[in-house]
Amino acid sequence: MSVGIAKHLKRPGNVSGPHPATIRDIVSLNAVFSGAFTDRYRKDGLIGVHVPNLSSSIWRFAIEDAGGGAMLWRGERDEIVAFNMCHLSGSEGWMGPLAVSPGLQGYGVGKSVVREGTGWLQAQGATVIGLETMPRTVDNIGFYSSLGFEPGHLTITITVESEYAEHRIIQLGRLAENDRADIVMRCAELTQSIAPGYDFTREINLTQSLALGDTLVLERDGNIDGFALCHTAPLVEGRGRDELRVLKLVARTESDVDTLVTQLADYARRSGTRRVAMRMQGEYSRLYGNLIKRGARVRWTDLRMTLSGYPEPSRAGGVVLSNWEI
Repeated sequence: MSVGIAKHLKRPGNVSGPHPATIRDIVSLNAVFSGAFTDRYRKDGLIGVHVPNLSSSIWRFAIEDAGGGAMLWRGERDEIVAFNMCHLSGSEGWMGPLAVSPGLQGYGVGKSVVREGTGWLQAQGATVIGLETMPRTVDNIGFYSSLGFEPGHLTITITVESEYAEHRIIQLGRLAENDRADIVMRCAELTQSIAPGYDFTREINLTQSLALGDTLVLERDGNIDGFALCHTAPLVEGRGRDELRVLKLVARTESDVDTLVTQLADYARRSGTRRVAMRMQGEYSRLYGNLIKRGARVRWTDLRMTLSGYPEPSRAGGVVLSNWEI
């Protein structure tokens, strides 16, 4: 779900924060999350849309992945009224989800939430600071622009139907612990060679420890040529496994991406999941076109925005798809 902040006309009262967000806060975080995004859709004219709660396992991943960047704000009755999950993957920093209770929007709480997040990421040494928001929501775009964020490419969510592959590549979760640690280290080296400063090791290890999914690794002649970190755990509370979600994908070439997508479709099929969902950053237009040609369907769009002075770097080669959502 994208970042969502709208305006409301109600006196905000006394708000304190940021305070650390923990897994004990999940129920209250869900209430703010569902309420804020449902209200946002209503303001965009989508009256019948109700945004459901995220599953507790996904919240746990978001909170533990954010670490010290998992922040919340409390109202005058000590209730949670806002939150911001700030993530740092090496030098890549991003925020999401973040939300403010509808009754407190429009009174500066949202600005405090975003500024605290950007300040925390800056203090941690992030060279990229970004977020994603719904492109149709001009209020959000204007709000983030007023805080120094600049619009970039669209992120286009596409899906590929699950199907068996003729062969399988390395599945991290099926390896012995020592072998797994070696592969994770080599995946980090591949990421560093394509996107200096980036590191997805924490997300890979956290996914394994929480049993949310797995990482598929493409190895040829002793070299790691690509990997894809994905979650099969349902995103929404009480839902089944409709989609396997790709959180991070790194590959030496676009051809390697095609191989990884084939393997993701196989893993989805074997895990009882109907399709693979990938968030394709618009800078990879040729790769996007190739995936559409192989049958991928467009499902959703988000606008990628970065803080002025903290843009995503251009790359001479390789592919890095980094999902700025959980």
